[in-house]
Amino acid sequence: MMIGEPPVAARSSIKKGIVLAGGSGTRLFPITRSVNKHLLPVYDKPLIYYPLTTLMLAGVEDILIISNDGDLPMLQAALGDGRKWGIKLSYRAQSAPRGIAEGIMIAEDFIAGQSFALVLGDNIFHGHDFSSLLTTAAQQAASACVIFTVWVSNPQAYGVLETGRNGKIVSITEKPADPVSHQAVTGLYFYDERAVEFAKKLRPSNRNELEITDLNRIYLEHESLVAVQLGRGFIWFDAGTTHSLLRASELVQIIQSRQRTGLAFPEEVAYRKGLIELDAFVDLIGAMPASAYRDYLETLRGDIRRDSA
Repeated sequence: MMIGEPPVAARSSIKKGIVLAGGSGTRLFPITRSVNKHLLPVYDKPLIYYPLTTLMLAGVEDILIISNDGDLPMLQAALGDGRKWGIKLSYRAQSAPRGIAEGIMIAEDFIAGQSFALVLGDNIFHGHDFSSLLTTAAQQAASACVIFTVWVSNPQAYGVLETGRNGKIVSITEKPADPVSHQAVTGLYFYDERAVEFAKKLRPSNRNELEITDLNRIYLEHESLVAVQLGRGFIWFDAGTTHSLLRASELVQIIQSRQRTGLAFPEEVAYRKGLIELDAFVDLIGAMPASAYRDYLETLRGDIRRDSA
């Protein structure tokens, strides 16, 4: 369901994206003393694979990963330059956790006046036809900010969206003490080229951060904020706590074992999106050590060959 939907401009899909993988990881202390939280496992793969493949599903091929100075080397070691997945990965430091909106300013030259997608490194999404929703959002972002919302039982912990009876967006509030709705804004955003200049106008909040909610509120004031409500059947995790990390791992295990559907395998997404050819996909699998991760991709390779026979 689209709320506050402006006309769709004829424009190609977004090709640039940002993964914010910084922060101090205090909610996961002491696990994060020696490892960036985005490299912690969610069942059978690092947490960062989930937001990374979300961008790939949206058609993003040039991705900037922003993290702390000290954590960038381990992220680079884990992900590389992206070439094996048919994408380009680059890295940049955020010296201190001064807000999501600051990440957009850090990426100004990377964005280079284009529309772009931004996802938080600890966010996990899964749902039917999610790829189509992402494609539509990329088109909407030619002249708007597109956010994704989901019903939660504890809206006080998130940015909260309020809509009127006619479906028009009324307000967006960061962590309200008395929420007007249960529609939480997730950590996935699509922006047009105005985002950088709007971000430069922000002032630090009481937390001394440039709040992403304040940036989105500017779009609301310009009547160019679009909200996509993820309904029943969609799964969203902010996997930044020990409890949510455990729940996410359990859910991924259930989906992959019962439905025989892989979640957030970059190799699979790269092949299905046409970013790599079948031969390259097969070579990636062949280079992997024996593991459950490889076993799934081996099964997928067999299915592909039978389908093409």
